[in-house]
Amino acid sequence: MSVPGPKTAMVLAAGIGSRMRPLTERIPKALVPVAGIPLIDRVLNRLEDAGVERAVVNVHHFAGQLEEHLAKREGMEILISDERAGLLDSGGGIKHAADKLGRDPIFVANIDSLWIEGEKPALEGLKEAWDPAAMDILLLLVTRGQGIGFEGPQGFFRDNAGRLTHSVAPDPPTPFANIGFAILKPEVLDGEPDGPFSIIPTWHRLQALGRLHGTPMDGFWMHVGDPVARDAAEFEILGEVLAP
Repeated sequence: MSVPGPKTAMVLAAGIGSRMRPLTERIPKALVPVAGIPLIDRVLNRLEDAGVERAVVNVHHFAGQLEEHLAKREGMEILISDERAGLLDSGGGIKHAADKLGRDPIFVANIDSLWIEGEKPALEGLKEAWDPAAMDILLLLVTRGQGIGFEGPQGFFRDNAGRLTHSVAPDPPTPFANIGFAILKPEVLDGEPDGPFSIIPTWHRLQALGRLHGTPMDGFWMHVGDPVARDAAEFEILGEVLAP
């Protein structure tokens, strides 16, 4: 049974998608299809299944194409956060959309993160683990080796209470990666200046306070960052669909 969770989501879809070229030379990364379904729709479908009623989507690269596509969707309310004037990065993009997001906790979602569900739907696990009294950001994690796209040493250590420590050091290797989905309290960005900035310094500030947490999913994660990764994700998804 689904548990209550955020009703609003911030979907980070404004990136240029330079690593996805040549697929993004004529369309935004968010509209790159994976097994026939654009990335943005795969992410919005996950959020809608989790009970989200409003999605705020930031746009920049081929913004008009993405807006036209989103206008055809039915179901959840979709609002546009316009970044045509300049990309604002992860933290800046969320703060720029603050008037549309409200003050209640929200989902934050990257459009290049897909997965095949395990025993428990990943976003249901995220909602169940969310404790606003103990945490300000809760990241959805994947265990190293349980997906495609977890390269390099950067990732997280997690203690028995679910508190995270972010690390970029090569040794020891981090056991968990952030897959680009989270629950976040919008007020954690209130003190940040307007303009572009990364969410990572906010992670570090909350980490020092013991208020950055994470919960691992049991599904198979796919980071769709370039054409090779797109093809690999298609292979996994189609294999799952065709499996007996």
